[in-house]
Amino acid sequence: MRRGSEAVAADDPAATAPASPPGSSTSDFTALMRQAQVLGLLRRRYGYYWTRLVGAVAAVAAWVAGFIWLGDSWWQLGMAIVLAVLMTQIAFLGHDAAHRQIFRSAGWNDWASLVLANLLVGISYGWWRAKHNRHHANPNKHGADPDIAPGAIVLTPEPPTNPRGAVLRWLVTHQGWYFFPLTLLEGFSLHWDGIRGVVSRSDVPRRWVEVGLLMVRLGGFAALVFAVLPPGKAALFLTVQIAVFGLYLGCAFAPNHIGMPLVPATLRLDFLRRQVLVSRNITGGRAVSVLMGGLNHQIEHHLFPSIARPHLRTIAPVVAAYCAAQGIPYTQTSLPTAFRDVVRHLNRVGLAGNDPFLCPLVAQRRSIDPR
Repeated sequence: MRRGSEAVAADDPAATAPASPPGSSTSDFTALMRQAQVLGLLRRRYGYYWTRLVGAVAAVAAWVAGFIWLGDSWWQLGMAIVLAVLMTQIAFLGHDAAHRQIFRSAGWNDWASLVLANLLVGISYGWWRAKHNRHHANPNKHGADPDIAPGAIVLTPEPPTNPRGAVLRWLVTHQGWYFFPLTLLEGFSLHWDGIRGVVSRSDVPRRWVEVGLLMVRLGGFAALVFAVLPPGKAALFLTVQIAVFGLYLGCAFAPNHIGMPLVPATLRLDFLRRQVLVSRNITGGRAVSVLMGGLNHQIEHHLFPSIARPHLRTIAPVVAAYCAAQGIPYTQTSLPTAFRDVVRHLNRVGLAGNDPFLCPLVAQRRSIDPR
């Protein structure tokens, strides 16, 4: 991990972080929360978000007008890339609304998320929110975080140690190298999983509203594309748009936790350490913050999920100084270094020869509580 500018391997047994002593599980974070309140960083940023909301709708309208005007042209593949970037930025805005960052009213935030996610992006808000809430409650915790559940990419040391066939063995042990190309399919997966989730689950709030908005977005958009472009070109356009959308989202979300320590199911951590120890910030200033939709401040986002995005950059040095005073590792690194760590972690887990769990924390907790 990285403490300021000093790098320490995430799975290095010598890299230790203190476990909180009995009775202090909430006091550490309470003191940090008070600092955020005193600095006024918990207030809403209505001007910032209304500008972005209106801008998102205007950008979509401008894109549709430009798409129709351009007509049957191979330049439309460039428009597909532009739309993928626009959809990702709108998805970031929907993420903010889902975390109650935009409005004081929970209902207003929910409806903003429904419009942004379902109607503009084409992803089920209700399906995604349930999954994302479980991630925030226990990030990188084995058996509790759905984002590290086994799938096309293995993030925990659960796969068979001896997969059959030379090709399969090579793929498993080198999965880090094809992780980013595989994110080209993430957009297709998000659309499909969202549709399947909202249709099959009766506990999704406003279920049929979500279904209706998804039908308008996905069906209407496909109809527009095939009305303007011939079938072959339209199919290629949709493929490029969804693939780039998935790649962009994957590159924005992968650095947040992949390659950070995994927490065993039996280990209990207080809230502050549970969020900080397994999250990674990305350096690079405002440009990176815009590119990643504020997710470059992943530690602060996990500690204060409802804080407005513009405040994350302001509170980051406060959190870093507080963690240093508490002796808690605060990880931040550049985007290329984070990508390198992601690839190395996935390949190491694919080998299934090392245990990437948070062994230093386990050892230290046992020294405090031998149970």
